[in-house]
Amino acid sequence: MELVTTHTHTCFTNHGEGTVEELVSAACAAGVSTIAVTEHYPLSEAFDPTHYVSMDAGRVDEYLAAIEAARKTHPEIEVIAGCELDWLGGDEDRDLSPEDFAPFGVVLGSVHFVDRWPFDDPAQRGRWDEVGADAIWRRYFEVWCEAVLSDAPFTVMAHPDLAKKFGILPSFDPQPLYEQAAEACAAAGRMVEVNTSGLHYACKEMFPAPALLAAFRRAGVPCTVGTDAHKPAHVARGIEQAYRLMAQAGYRTVTVPTADGDRREVTIE
Repeated sequence: MELVTTHTHTCFTNHGEGTVEELVSAACAAGVSTIAVTEHYPLSEAFDPTHYVSMDAGRVDEYLAAIEAARKTHPEIEVIAGCELDWLGGDEDRDLSPEDFAPFGVVLGSVHFVDRWPFDDPAQRGRWDEVGADAIWRRYFEVWCEAVLSDAPFTVMAHPDLAKKFGILPSFDPQPLYEQAAEACAAAGRMVEVNTSGLHYACKEMFPAPALLAAFRRAGVPCTVGTDAHKPAHVARGIEQAYRLMAQAGYRTVTVPTADGDRREVTIE
């Protein structure tokens, strides 16, 4: 069946590798039929002073031009211009408008900051011991639900249970949090992704966990697949395994965003 990835990164941040052309070329070589290039949307200097985790605001036009060039060079693959937008809630300090996101066919919604704290940053790992997993998990899902129910232009909610990245789980059963997240996502009409990168972190499990993915399926939330590749060699990593995880959760199709803002369905075989 078709291979799709709607979550990928490039050298337009200081923690990614490879040009857009190299990424799309690698996707073609791997047999990918649709790729969304979704670089981290610019953060303010207060959150990202060295442009390590997000794109420099002055390079957005260059980024979009690189995607358009790759699209023209590779007519054999659908190339979608996208971005990954951090939800900052009440700490938002950017002047964002709908016009800012008009060029993007896919906008991934992400929660990497909880009350300004980049909780999934390995350099911040020690604070988990100070705050405690239970409090962090509860607050993370509270913020995640705020994001999904907001008026932000999110197409797909990325790595929904990112709180498990370090393999630190709460002492309580997270199922009620999963149900709340699924209900919120369904009410907002958002999509979610199976993000294959979790297999390569301490949690050793794709995002979302099987129980959370099943909750999304029961709630009728459409699901796509993203590899979250930060180098071209990883562009197709784990896609077929993600399809199997979706099938086990009860999904029969993968929902794929299209460049014109629509969606299409790919049957899981």
